[in-house]
Amino acid sequence: MTHDIYRLLQQRLDMYSVGFPATESGIEITILKAMFSEEDAALFLSLSPILETPEAVAARIGRSPADTAEHLEDMSQRGLLFRVKKNDSVKYGAIPFVHGLFEFQVKRLDRDFARLVETYFDQDFFKAMAENAGGFLRTIPIQQSIDVSQNVAAYEDACEILQRQKLIVVTDCICRKLRETTGSGCGKPLETCFMFGSMAQYYLDHDMGRQVDVDEAVGILTASHEAGLVTQPATAQNPGGMCNCCGDCCGVLKSLNLMPKPAEMVFSNHYATIDAEACVGCEACLDRCQMAALAMDRDSRAVVNLDRCIGCGLCVTTCPSEAIRLTAKTADRLKVPPATSAEQMMALASRRGIRF
Repeated sequence: MTHDIYRLLQQRLDMYSVGFPATESGIEITILKAMFSEEDAALFLSLSPILETPEAVAARIGRSPADTAEHLEDMSQRGLLFRVKKNDSVKYGAIPFVHGLFEFQVKRLDRDFARLVETYFDQDFFKAMAENAGGFLRTIPIQQSIDVSQNVAAYEDACEILQRQKLIVVTDCICRKLRETTGSGCGKPLETCFMFGSMAQYYLDHDMGRQVDVDEAVGILTASHEAGLVTQPATAQNPGGMCNCCGDCCGVLKSLNLMPKPAEMVFSNHYATIDAEACVGCEACLDRCQMAALAMDRDSRAVVNLDRCIGCGLCVTTCPSEAIRLTAKTADRLKVPPATSAEQMMALASRRGIRF
């Protein structure tokens, strides 16, 4: 029975977001056992991502409202459920492994759990991340890398995304924290991931981040770009969060880096081009690129591998001769993200052949 309920839990999680695939080793079950008791798993399986009151859940599963409310809140406090509080109403819902169960361990991550997740990623999870990368996070260019003559949609402008938020919470990057915990960190800044709206409130309520105003958020964004991090909001026009990622640690970028043509898998509307005559061969762009999309030719001039370029603009902002610029993709190749996070999740499920 124990194994069966955890396998059912794995299969349920595999329906959400980027999935939670089974492996030959069964390490995904070990991860779930480290997080969930059998009672936790059973309650999780009785829920869906649609938020419900404890009373509604209790009526459906035949438990007392008081016991159900206590268990739901306990699981929420341990990062096993999403919770929204509004006035006197409290509602709970199931969450994916990513973004969800994994990220919600940001303040309780220890070496043993970090090593489990790291091993799972290396064995099989990276494939699910890469295959669903474009539906999960999208790459938007550094503002300074875009020519002022280009008209960039508001959902492509990181500062504009920040400025229209009523609540901004910043938290540590769980991916870099995991690598740091296992001794393989890259040394780049940790406190770089933003949460908005109800997700931001969840992070605040559970002491997983701190509230910042727009000015401080823009300062963190600028420092992230200076450190060589790629800005990736969720793939929705009104995202619930925005990450600043490195190619060494980020689950999405690290997964894409293992693929021969990551440019085809990522959600991006730009790519880098180089004026060979202006290039001075300094190689500064090679260090900035998180996707190994740049190399030097026989004449010691930088060239772009368009199969690998994801259009982040990091190379543009540090080119001393201004030889690199970002070019917008042609109209027939431009992508428009779903309007809301709910539509994003439905689109992710649809592309994986899942219907709710």
